[in-house]
Amino acid sequence: MGRGATYRPHRGVLAASTEKANPRHPGAGGLHRSAPHRRFPLRGPRSGGRPGTAAPPRDGSGRDGTGRDGTGRDGGASPPLPGSRRGLRESIGHSPPPLYITRRPHPVIKRRRGSAAARAACPPPGAPGGPEMGTAQNNSSPKNLHAVEFDLCNKDTMADTFDHSIISVGEEEGAGTFQRSLPTRESLRSPRGSVVSFHNIQYSVKQSSGFLCRRKTVEKKILQNVYGIMKPGLNAILGPTGSGKSSLLDVLAARKDPAGLSGEVLIDGIPQPPNFKCISGYVVQDDVVMGTMTVRENLHFSAALRLPSSISFQEKEERVTQIISELGLSKVANSKVGTELIRGVSGGERKRTNIGMELITEPPVLFLDEPTTGLDASTANAVLILLKKLSRRGRTIIFSIHQPRYSIFKLFDSLTLLALGKVLYHGPANQALDYFSSIGYECEPFNNPADFFLDIINGDSTAVAANKEVNEPVDTGKEVNSENGAVEQNVVSSVVDVLHQKYLNSSLYQSTKEALAKVELGRGSNHKVSKQGHEITYANGFFTQLYWVSKRSLKNLIRNPQASVAQIAVTIILALVVGAIFFGVKLDQSGIQNRVGSLFFVTTNQCFSSVSAIELFIRDKKLFVHQYTSGYYRVSAYFLALMIGDLLPMRTAPAIIFSCITYWMIGYQAVAGRFFFFMLALILVSYTATAMSLAISAGMEVVAVANLLITICFVLMLIFSGLLVNLPSVMGWLNWLKYFSIPRYGLTALQVNELRGLYFCGEKDPNVTVSVGDAGSCPSVTSGEMCSGEAYLCSQGIAPTNWAMWENIVALFCMTVIFLIIAYAKLRFMRKFT
Repeated sequence: MGRGATYRPHRGVLAASTEKANPRHPGAGGLHRSAPHRRFPLRGPRSGGRPGTAAPPRDGSGRDGTGRDGTGRDGGASPPLPGSRRGLRESIGHSPPPLYITRRPHPVIKRRRGSAAARAACPPPGAPGGPEMGTAQNNSSPKNLHAVEFDLCNKDTMADTFDHSIISVGEEEGAGTFQRSLPTRESLRSPRGSVVSFHNIQYSVKQSSGFLCRRKTVEKKILQNVYGIMKPGLNAILGPTGSGKSSLLDVLAARKDPAGLSGEVLIDGIPQPPNFKCISGYVVQDDVVMGTMTVRENLHFSAALRLPSSISFQEKEERVTQIISELGLSKVANSKVGTELIRGVSGGERKRTNIGMELITEPPVLFLDEPTTGLDASTANAVLILLKKLSRRGRTIIFSIHQPRYSIFKLFDSLTLLALGKVLYHGPANQALDYFSSIGYECEPFNNPADFFLDIINGDSTAVAANKEVNEPVDTGKEVNSENGAVEQNVVSSVVDVLHQKYLNSSLYQSTKEALAKVELGRGSNHKVSKQGHEITYANGFFTQLYWVSKRSLKNLIRNPQASVAQIAVTIILALVVGAIFFGVKLDQSGIQNRVGSLFFVTTNQCFSSVSAIELFIRDKKLFVHQYTSGYYRVSAYFLALMIGDLLPMRTAPAIIFSCITYWMIGYQAVAGRFFFFMLALILVSYTATAMSLAISAGMEVVAVANLLITICFVLMLIFSGLLVNLPSVMGWLNWLKYFSIPRYGLTALQVNELRGLYFCGEKDPNVTVSVGDAGSCPSVTSGEMCSGEAYLCSQGIAPTNWAMWENIVALFCMTVIFLIIAYAKLRFMRKFT
């Protein structure tokens, strides 16, 4: 927010509007301006007021922070209660005046105050054992930010404190109230943000380069000695590309790989619980919602799986309706989100749907990774105004952002400026320009502060050029060779080092370290850093998760024309073409070739038709990783739901349709038992090929790589299927590869099923007896012609017995189970951290 501009409360609603200018002050840019603000020390109790309250500071117009003048006339806001959130904010004496809110019942779920036990544990100010008011320290210098100390017991007050000076948590009472594993009715009725403090965060990754024989591993530091504290409000992490802002966000959200990570993150003065990523909300940069479902259905899915079963279905529906109303999605609540083939909601509405998925549980902290990515300037501004509105209701919102415009920047309450993993500024956003001005970097008029900060970091700002005498290494490096990339990198590094060192020497950093030290001391010895690492907790049981994920998978299947209608249509067309080519096979020598050729084609078609299953895990991998780590469902529930929603319908129905068309058009034996065995063999071949595709593609990032691997595997399997090469003639040291061929098992079973009992040399001689096949004997070939089906089977090394059919069915079933186990294991142990 620009200097000289402030907010004036107006009946609990923000008096600033970013859409239209103030008619009384045309130059305000939509913000009410007041006279220059002055600081006053805290006073004693106001005469005629309640005991224990401190007089709020007054600005130059004679009005105090509540909108009332010295005569007691009301300027539009009700007087603060002692010990209330507004009363504490007014007692701090922050400049410019912070935002104010008034509590009012929610239209759906009414708010209640804390329980009797909580009120007894945390007495009101002035009562025996209650916290004392007026412990804020003020300083006449606006650049020196001192700690504001108060009891952690008054947690409601701390959660809604919008004064973004540094908070020092001194007591341990009530600290355990944060650690909840599931949302409760009380937590949904009374949203309360948490204070996030981070101490000496360091994060590095190991990068390997070179060939295997001369491979080198280099450790790259992503975050270096990062300290800070973030409170309820809008907390922005700003920095250029590669500055480490997303890494810091992931560390605070407990979604970063612990390898190479050190430091500590405290939530309300206590260590981060192991299941913090399930308690908090996290909106990823890429939208992760099911595009074939409506906005309301996506929110229902989140509510059904993230709210416990103790909350009734009616209450969950009310919660969804409340979130839709709060996010302004009422007009598109029943519209599909949209995919590549389905036209859906706009980008801003899609982003708000992602935010709503996380707000269902009313998380104590909401994290967003670059929420403006892919949005135009106006839509991005609307999303940030929404986040500002949410933060005014007591929520802690922490997000990373790259280069916001000024109307977005002035919404920030707290700003953390990063470059090359180092903190260059951490404090109130509206004091950032004053801080940089104090160290010699003056922002030009009409320049966007965010652009100004990034220009300073990159060494391109006129402010940097004006400070060449101060930053001599920067100027020297630039004069050497401005076209050399390595030299330019050194220039940026030197600028960052200078700015980082100036921040370390500032009173702002010292106050931050003192406040963080008091947080660590206030934690005491009862709360140690958890050794359990990351833990996933679930609000519902396995069968509830299986029901909702299966329901979503079936809806996605039905509403996705590319996956359902197109595949059925292609199957019917291909079956008609194959039936026309091999139509009415005869009982002569050509009949053997046509039958075997058609069976080979049918089997091969089932294998290659299953390659489409590779997209099942790769396409929705980001959705699965995000929802699994957020505690939506277990891996087993997700895996079984996909099998129910894809493997059963999309692999069974095409095989049945293909069998019904081709079997009778080609003219195989018109026996019911043989027809149903033919159908069973095709279904199992499709299942096995699909399971192998899932086993290969699970955990992969790129569809093309998985497609290449599966194609190579199928080509090798076709060679050993039994048609292209006579398997008994293959050398022994290669013959074992036939046991890994899926088409071989299917083709062998179908050949035995079809060829037994057929005679291909005209009329069968009644004096010649042909073995039925149970005895396992092979007829002799006397005339040089292959007259019986049994003789052909024996020439291929296949015994014409019933077990020769069913052993292949058993083999296909076993291979399906093995491949599915491999696919599940890869999903279960897949790397799920960034």
